[in-house]
Amino acid sequence: MKKIFITLTILCLALNAMAVDLPKQGFGLQIGFARPILRLNDPSVTFPKDSLVNLTTMNGIKIGLVYDASFIAGFGSSMGINYTFAGGHSPWKKGGTIADYPRSRDKVLYHEMEIFVDWQYKFEVAKETYLMLYTGPTIQCGLAFKAKTEKQEDIGAPITTTQYNRYNNERPNYDLQRLNVTWGIGAGFQYQRYFLRGGYDFGLLNPYKNKQFEGIDRKTRGRLDQWSIKIGMYLWYND
Repeated sequence: MKKIFITLTILCLALNAMAVDLPKQGFGLQIGFARPILRLNDPSVTFPKDSLVNLTTMNGIKIGLVYDASFIAGFGSSMGINYTFAGGHSPWKKGGTIADYPRSRDKVLYHEMEIFVDWQYKFEVAKETYLMLYTGPTIQCGLAFKAKTEKQEDIGAPITTTQYNRYNNERPNYDLQRLNVTWGIGAGFQYQRYFLRGGYDFGLLNPYKNKQFEGIDRKTRGRLDQWSIKIGMYLWYND
């Protein structure tokens, strides 16, 4: 009996030591606002290099799953998967350098899935209240990028539309790659099981497919960035 008691005591002490060494972990849901920004640059302009031609700003929602772990002195990681849906349009673009007409603009609907891995530093500012800083890469896979070009030849003239998918070689100068890699920086706040995170992701890859830009032997260039702010709750948290 004494041996059994000693064995159980040792086992309990070992399990307790293992529990102390376990990192603080959490698994939960997040949802929030997303603003993808698609830049189109003109590689035919040598100065300033790749000057901005057009900017398509989209607004939408982001929803996903997140796993969070703190290992040593507040340093840890956050990773997960998100789905983003957004829509928007570019400003009206003049057909000439002086006249306002003809003019055109693009309206778009954008769907994508992403996997993110962030390195973070989380520090406690009050009981069960934390601030955090994070940075890391995100791999995005475009699911659909439906677009509609609206054109107007003159004041009061009817607006004509052309619809296409920007992944399907229907508009060669402006077709997009499905794969995009970004690098994000951000900050957040956590109270008990609830958290708020927000940041900016810089596109690292040129999203455009075409090797020419409007007949010029220079690859169409641009960048797909994204603002986001999310709120969430850990369904499980071992603080």
